[in-house]
Amino acid sequence: MHAYGGRRTKAEQDAATVEIGYALVSAAFAAAVLFGAVAGPAFLFDLPGVLSEVLLRLGTAVAPVVFMARVISVLVRFRQTAQPSQPGRTNPDS
Repeated sequence: MHAYGGRRTKAEQDAATVEIGYALVSAAFAAAVLFGAVAGPAFLFDLPGVLSEVLLRLGTAVAPVVFMARVISVLVRFRQTAQPSQPGRTNPDS
């Protein structure tokens, strides 16, 4: 995207769409893995009621936080990467 607020090209729009999709899918995967790691023992083993409840609540509380942190980190990193304006060409000032 241009720094002065110009229109995005189709390639820039496609890159943003792919990056958003990647952010959402990878965040969902990370949250699911974390939830399974934290709350999984409550489902797999015969744990005392209090411990089982704590693990389920902890997994339910932490998974959305991880999801949001992953989405934000991927999108911020994408926004900060400098894309060459003309791939394969060097900057005339270099």
